[in-house]
Amino acid sequence: MNIQKYMKPVFGSIFVLVGLVACTNLEIEETDSIITKATGGGFQPVANPASSLSDLYNKVGGDFATQETMYAMSEVTTDELLIPTRGTDWGDNGIWRQLHTHTWTPAHLFIKNAWNNLNQNVFRASEIIESNPDAAVLAEAKFLRAFNMFFLVDFFGSVPFREVDEGPEVNPRVLTRSEAFSLVESDLLAALPGLPDGSPGTANTGTATKAAANFLLAKMYLNAHIYNGGTVDNANMQKVIDAVDAIAAQGFGIETGYFQIFESSDDNETIFYLKSDIGARIWNSMHYNMNSPDNTGGGWNGFSTLAEFYDSFEGAPNSNYVGDGQEERRGWVPDASNANNINLGLGYGFLINQQYNEDGTKLKNRQGGDLILTKELTSLVGNGEAAGMRILKYHPNDGGEINSFRKHQILFRYSDAHLMKAEAMMRLGGDATAMVNELRQARTNTPDLPSVTEDVLLAERGRELYIEFWRRNDLVRFDKFTAPWNLKEVSGDPNLNLFPIPETALLSNPNLVQNPGY
Repeated sequence: MNIQKYMKPVFGSIFVLVGLVACTNLEIEETDSIITKATGGGFQPVANPASSLSDLYNKVGGDFATQETMYAMSEVTTDELLIPTRGTDWGDNGIWRQLHTHTWTPAHLFIKNAWNNLNQNVFRASEIIESNPDAAVLAEAKFLRAFNMFFLVDFFGSVPFREVDEGPEVNPRVLTRSEAFSLVESDLLAALPGLPDGSPGTANTGTATKAAANFLLAKMYLNAHIYNGGTVDNANMQKVIDAVDAIAAQGFGIETGYFQIFESSDDNETIFYLKSDIGARIWNSMHYNMNSPDNTGGGWNGFSTLAEFYDSFEGAPNSNYVGDGQEERRGWVPDASNANNINLGLGYGFLINQQYNEDGTKLKNRQGGDLILTKELTSLVGNGEAAGMRILKYHPNDGGEINSFRKHQILFRYSDAHLMKAEAMMRLGGDATAMVNELRQARTNTPDLPSVTEDVLLAERGRELYIEFWRRNDLVRFDKFTAPWNLKEVSGDPNLNLFPIPETALLSNPNLVQNPGY
């Protein structure tokens, strides 16, 4: 037995268990609020703002690289992903199941860590901003502060904000959701003139650019009625359209060859990528025995998708082999006739039914039977090791080179911007059908839609952007986040559209007030 193949889920369980124990300790630590170098003596500027900016990019990249925090909260809470317990693997005291069933509490470890990470990043950006950096560094620091505060606004609503000259004895003031929205907007608008344009097909899409700032502005304006209350404002929808048009004017556009977009080569689609190790996007879904040429521990056999989400794509309902009538974005699974020496034996997109090795032979499970990934999951617990379809969007075979741990995770891309513009047009009373079909025409075997309603557009965003961090944001905006889906009952509780403020944050800052319903 290769012990390494089976160690990853065990380590994951140990990590979560340790975290859960630590989470019950309510002693206040620096990390439970916002780190500050200030004391009673005032603010000490960072010695090298450019170096601190580089460190902050790396920190943000690390926050988005893991399978916990940002990814779990954005995707595992939705109809796209779930982590069923298989035997004892991925039980972790129910921490994953709570995300799927929307039964999290203010003590949830991933929620606490996301809160701490985002708030720390906001403060570190403020330190750079207040250290008299040159214009280019200032603009990028403002973008990164806006970027991290955007997710605080989206996840939690109200946002604590500490001035750089305030010491730990000062309780940070708390911005309302509308106030935080305004700060994000003002940071982005102030950053825009000092940012480089952003050129499609070049490596500078790994840092802040005008195109990235316009993309984030479009996200803000599209969700403004969620963040500020009230109904959709036509002026904000026009701002979405204007921001997307500005991105297109810089040469960005829809890229053909869907899964090639997620390789590390430059393209016209990628607006902003994080220098995040994408190993967790690959291995957290793969079965232990699936081909893992540069990951000696094998797959981690965790994340699966839901049958009903798979069914939203065109193609045969119960298989995904080559030629099953599937649209390009659903991907394909090699079968015995075409697995030989192709693609490491691994498919793209949704992996279902018998899986093969690169020599064309059938893969086996750990008991020696055929490795057949099932479509349906009947329970969140008590599953066999092959239960549930898997998703592989980032592939270890990166443009013909084995490169599972490349630091290239796309967060902003043009097809998302294109669909945001289509949605804004629809919310202004226009017809989004032509724009949505323009995207679909760039994806092979993806027929035109006869018409586009809100439900159709939400489904299209799911088909194009699955496991790219945006599903929760979309479901909340379309008022579907509290709806039922497989293995999750309807809650109907709008309070669940926000996560709770962590317990430790409330204890460390009496200015904070818990979100309703918690």
